[in-house]
Amino acid sequence: MLSMRHPLLRPVNLYLLLTYVALSAVPFVPMLLGKTLERPLQVLGIEAIGWLAVWAIFTRPAWFHWLLLPAFVAVPTEVYLFTYYGQGISTHHLGIIAETAPKEAIEFLGQKVWGMLMVMVGVLAWWGTTWQAARRTRDLDWTDSSRQVTLAALALGVAVWAYGYEFGVAARPAAVAALPGPVKPAKAAAPSAGKDTAAVAGAGLTGWKLPPLPRRAMLPLEFEPFAQSWPFGLVGRGVDFYKERKYLAELGQRSASFTFGARQASPDGEQETVVLVLGESSRFDRWRLNGYERDTNPLLSQEANLVMLPDVITSVSATRLSVPVIISRKTAMQSLKDGFNEKSFITAYKEAGFKTFWISNQVSFGKFDTPVSVFAKEADVIAFLNLGGFQHDSNFDEILFGPFKNAVADRAPKKLIVVHSLGSHWNYSQRYPKRFDKWQPSLFGIDKPVYTDPVIKPQLNNSYDSSILYTDWFLAQLIGNLKQSQQRTSMLYVSDHGQTLYDKSCKLAFHGHNTNHEFHVPAFVWYSDRFEARYPAKVGQLARHRRARLATENMFHTLLDLADIRYGEEKLEWSFLSDQFKQHKRVVDSYGWTDYDNSTLKGDCHEVIDKGKPLKQEK
Repeated sequence: MLSMRHPLLRPVNLYLLLTYVALSAVPFVPMLLGKTLERPLQVLGIEAIGWLAVWAIFTRPAWFHWLLLPAFVAVPTEVYLFTYYGQGISTHHLGIIAETAPKEAIEFLGQKVWGMLMVMVGVLAWWGTTWQAARRTRDLDWTDSSRQVTLAALALGVAVWAYGYEFGVAARPAAVAALPGPVKPAKAAAPSAGKDTAAVAGAGLTGWKLPPLPRRAMLPLEFEPFAQSWPFGLVGRGVDFYKERKYLAELGQRSASFTFGARQASPDGEQETVVLVLGESSRFDRWRLNGYERDTNPLLSQEANLVMLPDVITSVSATRLSVPVIISRKTAMQSLKDGFNEKSFITAYKEAGFKTFWISNQVSFGKFDTPVSVFAKEADVIAFLNLGGFQHDSNFDEILFGPFKNAVADRAPKKLIVVHSLGSHWNYSQRYPKRFDKWQPSLFGIDKPVYTDPVIKPQLNNSYDSSILYTDWFLAQLIGNLKQSQQRTSMLYVSDHGQTLYDKSCKLAFHGHNTNHEFHVPAFVWYSDRFEARYPAKVGQLARHRRARLATENMFHTLLDLADIRYGEEKLEWSFLSDQFKQHKRVVDSYGWTDYDNSTLKGDCHEVIDKGKPLKQEK
């Protein structure tokens, strides 16, 4: 038992040590809120090793305490995100911080900014007082022989890790290898199982040829628990953010010098606003306007100048791959490739004299979204408002109303506004407020339903339909705002992909499958009376071609035609607002590039099967 005169119990030392304990406890805040922390013991172990490492290297707190300043400053944000959004600081949040101007941040936070400033002053005072404590004390210096032993152990651990990083890690022999007879691979192995048994490739930076590290020598150090730890995990998150920024920069560099040479054919002085709404996970046949039995479109069905497009398909059922095809000249058969060497229609609008806005309730950064983000960065004004990612605490799409109204009211005579909604992204019941929970029973209020169990099919479908009902209200509010502006306005809505929903006997749900339910998407064009007066021929062609076979590849060309924007290599035959329009071959990502219009729908899942031979894909 420690004596009361023991140096560790002196106030200055106790204050410093308790501060470090408090910092280390940050990852465990979710547990205090009744939530779970994955691999808590591994996180705790990483933190213990981290503290041993910095103390052994620097010998005394005064020499490493200043390195902890970013962790002190970030604590309020980390706790806030845990409390309200169920997750800590991520690459996505760092991206929002990097892309948001201080003025925009202050406008978004409103009166909250004063409270945040007071908290920040308190945190800086906390760091300052602990800095003084670290400088004053010498009781916590680590100078005995145990430091040398610790450094040696750490060096050995780093050497083992570096060897595995450079030369890879051997695979663990599968237990089934000793069994007689053929072994069939599992259709979908659990990620953890594959990670434990599969070989890990080495970096190969040295060019040396040495055997891989034996699996038994592999250190139990994984990126996810390391990134969760505090304060050391901030380094991992920073590295991940740097990789995303580098990836974005590489994508942007491919098209840095690209121009369309675009211009508006006959510009006038009247205010003109064009809106593109990118829907999320919305399914064609769940819209009442497309014949669904439930009234999921009570408001849009009342709009006079709204023209549904009943035969639109997307080539691939993933946001990061489908959206670039909608907003750029990237074709369907290029959609599986990362990046594109051209800019999007946003740049063409800018060249034609339009002020451009990108307003999003999707995430701005992350491995699933960067191909979209790089196009968003072309806009003059960018607003990513989703702090919660795709968690249950994500904002509803109505958070976009404020920025949207500001964009419509902007004094610029010509404006393009892109609205990227969260739509019907899973979990469906978390995409709408209680008042829209119309069909029962539903998943509303259930935090983590067992979504892979078809038993919840009724609740899942009811919640999905309620999310479409909310989308109807959301889109109707946007149209109402455009009407009130008294400007020449038009709006195109198209979803990025649909969803499979345990249809009949189908055992599949969500997206990423080869089903017609995911390729066939809802879309429509709405226009104001002023737009019709200005472009009567376009309205006529829209009515003529509304039932044509269309694909998301048509949207780029139609969006430019919507504002009468011309450029040297335009393809008016791909705009369904043009008298030059022609239908083209439509392909979807189903066992290769399948000809959608020369295919059959297999079973209750409606798998799209080419009647001929699918074309080979290049990724």
